Amino acid sequence: MTANGTRPGSEMLRQMLREGQADNSLVDHIVEDLAMQIIDGRLQPGEDVNSVELARRYNSSRTPVREALVTLQREGLVEIPARRRPRVSSVTLTQAREMYEVRANLHGLVSELIVRNADDEALAVLTACQAHLRADAERGDVDGYFWHNVTFRQTEAEVAGNRQLTRLLGSLGLRTLQLRHVSLSLPGRLDRSVDDHERLLAAYADRDAPLAVALTKSIIKAGLLAIEQSGWSGLELES
Repeated sequence: MTANGTRPGSEMLRQMLREGQADNSLVDHIVEDLAMQIIDGRLQPGEDVNSVELARRYNSSRTPVREALVTLQREGLVEIPARRRPRVSSVTLTQAREMYEVRANLHGLVSELIVRNADDEALAVLTACQAHLRADAERGDVDGYFWHNVTFRQTEAEVAGNRQLTRLLGSLGLRTLQLRHVSLSLPGRLDRSVDDHERLLAAYADRDAPLAVALTKSIIKAGLLAIEQSGWSGLELES
């Protein structure tokens, strides 16, 4: 929890869900709360989401709960089967690999553009983000590291200077956040991740585009490999 009692990343998640809109309805609150619980693993894949209990928890009718669940279904975090309770979505190994392949290639392009376009002041912003990552890793703060890592990647996209690319990355949705949190929660991942980011920043400073692209793709693929090897229960193996 942060000093004001909110969970790390709450404000960032709110911005991602609303896409710049200022609405603050009960439906929004339910969506944000459930999304955060799914992303950070308090609600596990396959777990039922009881709309009656949720209505009681949020002191509401079932209508805003249903609306919130439909939004989460659209984001890929919840499944709503016919005549059954909604549940937290699982992800197949193929889906995970496809998502990470897209992320690796898009972020590789981001790194190439950073080397081409970013000035020293922009790189200093990324260095400041890295300082937060290092501090979180030293404390073993997975949630803090995760959200600062999300900030690092979003800042990279902004520094790259290609708005269409930024939109494409945003369209990957919340499902990738769930997988990324799982990956960074695994033993030893924070230390490896922060060291990899140090090398990436050095490649940016040296204006070495091929190395920066290779490091970015390697960082993202290492996250996928960690999930594959972890036996995470939310990952479905196709028959």
